[in-house]
Amino acid sequence: MKYPIGIQDFESLRKDGYSYVDKTAMVYRLAADGRYYFLSRPRRFGKSLLVSTLSAYFEGKRELFEGLAIAGLEKEWVKRPVLHIDLNTADYRQPGSLVSLLNNILLKWEKLYGKGEGEDTLPLRFLGIIERAAQQTNHRVAILVDEYDKPLLHTLDNPELQAEHRNTMKSFYSVCKTQDRYIKFAFFTGVTKFSKVSVFSDLNNLEDISLLPDYAGLCGITEEELHHTFDGEVELMAEQQKQAKEECYAKLRRQYDGYHFCEDSVGVYNPFSLLNTLKNRRFRNYWFETGTPTFLVEVLQKNDYALNNLTSEAVSGDDLMGLDTAMRNPVPLIYQSGYLTIKDYDERFGMYQLGYPNKEVEEGFANFLMPYYTPIRKSESRFFVGSFVKELESGNVEGFMTRLQALFADGSYTVQGDREVYFQNCMAVILKMLGFYVEVERTTSSGRIDVTIQTPGYVYVMELKRDGTADEALRQIHDNHYADPFLVDTRTLYMIGIAFSSDSRWLEEWKMELISNS
Repeated sequence: MKYPIGIQDFESLRKDGYSYVDKTAMVYRLAADGRYYFLSRPRRFGKSLLVSTLSAYFEGKRELFEGLAIAGLEKEWVKRPVLHIDLNTADYRQPGSLVSLLNNILLKWEKLYGKGEGEDTLPLRFLGIIERAAQQTNHRVAILVDEYDKPLLHTLDNPELQAEHRNTMKSFYSVCKTQDRYIKFAFFTGVTKFSKVSVFSDLNNLEDISLLPDYAGLCGITEEELHHTFDGEVELMAEQQKQAKEECYAKLRRQYDGYHFCEDSVGVYNPFSLLNTLKNRRFRNYWFETGTPTFLVEVLQKNDYALNNLTSEAVSGDDLMGLDTAMRNPVPLIYQSGYLTIKDYDERFGMYQLGYPNKEVEEGFANFLMPYYTPIRKSESRFFVGSFVKELESGNVEGFMTRLQALFADGSYTVQGDREVYFQNCMAVILKMLGFYVEVERTTSSGRIDVTIQTPGYVYVMELKRDGTADEALRQIHDNHYADPFLVDTRTLYMIGIAFSSDSRWLEEWKMELISNS
């Protein structure tokens, strides 16, 4: 089987014999039921391939769709002019970069359809092209815009340049509204929808299908599609992994499934990671190996955001799909980028509850955040976590605490942001990473983090006190009976009180009490 990893052109995918998860029934439904659409999905979820599929369909390339669902649905196969705008490749961090790219695109179209007198601005040129393309072919045009928001995402840290790009886009896309009689179909994709900053304010007939159940599986791979298209490949992988096929399916689900783009919708696998896993027959965090945008951390740190809140906040639908609130709440941006997904929906209040979709994302995101929130460098994270785990599993409290204390003692480490939030975020990342190898439970409140860590031979109940003493932390364990559930456990029980100073950012002291239940 040829896996379409990195293949974004539908025509080459079909002609070169790559496997294809058939989405064409939904493509037909889009074209038959409406005209102006917007779809938000994370990176590497197949948005560009979807746009290319739409392009081939509207160009009437019937031969490419033989054997697919749409072949039995579409009867006319009209060849239309397609105006495809791909904003994927350019770097928009320089003034005029967006204008330059759009100018080059328009020049290519003007060679095909000509240029009218007085068309001396980007919107006027675009307007003229749409009109002439429809008149010259006697068919209304299809407009396809891939990753429309790249110029805005590239300039999150440059409000002036972002405003320049936003104004350019607003005037350019507004042409679509005035040329309605010449447009058969328009489709915009992106990671986020800048709803309240006027990018689409003039295009108010744009239907956002990002949270609609009918199109939840438009990008990505569903469980049914995995079984239908790749069942034989999963069987081969299971044989190589020396496990039953159903065990292999279960591991694939834990690792890469779990994306929900509306409440009670079909679950979706990350297609990039899933296809790489089946091709290589090895489980890896493939999506994270392609890079995570650093602007996510920048937004988190600018907000002094407490990482423990990532999966506990409720978000409205408007905030979930916009980026306009990112400077006061980064959670929607984290969702749109693919690191959180919809877990539940409160219909009464219109609020979404978010969470990590799968193990790859949860573990990969924690590992990505570690060098930004702790003194542990990325290249050392696995070593430090492995050392912590081995010390916990062997009952080496002294070694574990000495290593933890040494991290906070790293004087060369400069942390941005609020001093109080720093302590919680640093420990949150470390504990999250430990949780992939041992059982970690924690509750948080202002000023402390209560932690329970369980290994096969040991139980650790920790109270982390900010701006207090280790004795106070231990007393709180006793007063609140945190260790009581483990007093009859056969494992060795340690109660550990830890004091942290928000002024010095130093783990000032720790004390331990041992209870052997064996």
